[in-house]
Amino acid sequence: MQKETFLEDIQQQLNDILRPFQREVNHQQRLADFLKQCARCVGRDDFLRLEELLGAKQAEQVAAEAALSGCMPLFSTLREYVKDQVEKYRLQFNSDLSRLAEEAGLPIKIDFPRFSVLKGIDGEISFATRTTTINKKVLKSIDPRRIVTQAMRLKKQLYDRPFDPQAFIDRLFDTYSAICRKDNLTVGRPIPIQHFYLEYVISLQSKTFLINMDKSKFRGYSLDQFGVDLWRYYEAKIGGTSSGMMMQLRPGRNNSLWLIDSDGERRQITSIAFQEK
Repeated sequence: MQKETFLEDIQQQLNDILRPFQREVNHQQRLADFLKQCARCVGRDDFLRLEELLGAKQAEQVAAEAALSGCMPLFSTLREYVKDQVEKYRLQFNSDLSRLAEEAGLPIKIDFPRFSVLKGIDGEISFATRTTTINKKVLKSIDPRRIVTQAMRLKKQLYDRPFDPQAFIDRLFDTYSAICRKDNLTVGRPIPIQHFYLEYVISLQSKTFLINMDKSKFRGYSLDQFGVDLWRYYEAKIGGTSSGMMMQLRPGRNNSLWLIDSDGERRQITSIAFQEK
C-alpha cells in the first residue's frame, strides 16, 4: 500500500469516528447555551423572552437529557410564573394603549394581539419578538407610545389629505374609460384591478413627470391610500359618477389587490367595472 493511500485511509476513519462525536458535542453546547439564556432571562425577570424560550423545541430537548433532568421541575414552575406575568402585562398593555390612543383622538379597537385604528389601519403585536406590525410595516417596539405615534402618522397620511368623493369617483371612471378605449372594450366590461391601479397612478402624475420621468417629481399613491379613498367614497354615499355610472369591484384571489369594500372590510379584488345605474 502506498504511503499516501495509507494516510488517507487513516484520516477518513478518524473523521468517521469524530463526526458523530462532534455532533453530540455541538448538541450539548446548544443546550448549554439555551440554559444560559434562560438563566439570564430569570436574572433580568424578562418573562416575555422566557415565555418564548420555554415554548421552544430546545426546552423539550433539555427534558430528554438525563443529565439535565433537574431542569424539568424548574421549567414547570417558570411556565406558571411566566403565564401569570404575561397575562398581567397584557392587561396593562391594553389599558395603556387604549388610554394613549384616546388622548390622541384615535378610535382604536383592540382584539389582542390585533388592533385597528379607522378603516385601513390594522396592526398586530408580538410580545415574543418585541415588534408591532402596522399595515405590513414592522415597528421594532411594543411600547404603546410608539405604537400610537406610528398610528397617528399613518392616519395623517391616509385620512388627513384633502378628499372630494365626487372628483375621486369621476377620475376613476375617466381611467376606466381610457383603458376601455385603448383596449377596444365596451363600457361595462370588467378590467383587471392590478392593471387599472397602475393606470390610475399614472393618471395622477404631472405632465412634467411624464415627459422626463424624474423620480423626484413622482407622486406616490400607495395601495393603502387607494383602499382608504375607496372607503371614504363609500361613506360619502354620493351614488356614483357625475354621469350616472356605478362602480363595481369584483372579489377573487388571482391577480388581486387587497382593498376595502363597501362594508369596510378588507377584501381581495380582482377586477373593476362601471355600469349605468
